[in-house]
Amino acid sequence: MRAVGYRQSLPITEAASLLDLELPKPAPEGRDLLVAVKAVSVNPVDTKVRMRAKAEGDTPVVLGWDAAGIVAAAGPEATLFKPGDAVYYAGALNRPGTNAEFHLVDERIVGAKPASLGFAAAAALPLTSITAWEAMFDRLHVARAVPGAARAILIIGGAGGVGSIAIQLARALTDLTVIATASRAETRDWVQGLGAHHVIDHRQPLAPQVAALGLGAPGFVFSTTNTDQHLADIAELIAPQGRFALIDDPKALDALPFKRKSVSLHWEFMFTRPVFGTADIEAQHALLTEVAKLVDAGRIRSTQTESFGPINAANLKRAHALLESGTARGKVVLEGF
Repeated sequence: MRAVGYRQSLPITEAASLLDLELPKPAPEGRDLLVAVKAVSVNPVDTKVRMRAKAEGDTPVVLGWDAAGIVAAAGPEATLFKPGDAVYYAGALNRPGTNAEFHLVDERIVGAKPASLGFAAAAALPLTSITAWEAMFDRLHVARAVPGAARAILIIGGAGGVGSIAIQLARALTDLTVIATASRAETRDWVQGLGAHHVIDHRQPLAPQVAALGLGAPGFVFSTTNTDQHLADIAELIAPQGRFALIDDPKALDALPFKRKSVSLHWEFMFTRPVFGTADIEAQHALLTEVAKLVDAGRIRSTQTESFGPINAANLKRAHALLESGTARGKVVLEGF
């Protein structure tokens, strides 16, 4: 089968950073599904793994943690899906990725593809939807109010892949006032179009901008990028007993400034459930099912903004380069081989 991967961890400008490959077609066992991949999207985790994970022996590393496709075969213990079903999912960090014609995935982290979306638009959603949902509802518990705090959430990095779906989920499923950060005219327009009530500039100090809104101190902060640069502002602007979640990888994180306010800190990593096979792993199947229902009901939309053509090394290099530039808006999708 055709696939895209690498044998050496290299900068994306190097010719061998991503390669077109021919690999054996896998077979499903247990609760695995063999999915004929129709479309994928690219996430910052792809670029990070490319620079960190080394190939073992002659086995190349295949990246990709977002896909939409059709179930080609199911393992003997699979009960949720059958061959012919259209699905979407984000896979697991400790297994080969989705940048391949056929891909194995545990059915417990798979959802039925939104019926109203094509494969490309559906592939833009899984990883970011899981991340945003788990951060807000499983970690921050935004449905439970912070006493005395404004019923508001600050989403730092509102125009990115995760921020773009977090804004929509917060609007669709909560009564929170959504404050999102964006710095360029096109990204400000993007987050406002997704439903943000207020937009502030993350290139300027955040705390004064939040105070100027006159809402009071937000009970929740969700930081998707550059957390270390904003940490002092977050500690200043968040309400006492507020809840703060992050998903990025700051080189250091000093939690001491949050002690005085008894702020709880939550790190969201959407691969925790599949990597560790947690007792509640099937929660990802359930939440992807709910996201599909929201999409089909017209309450949220795909965050696809770019289509880079078929799934091959050249197009994936372009996608990696865009994400590494820090200027991406929404999600980049590739479709077909």
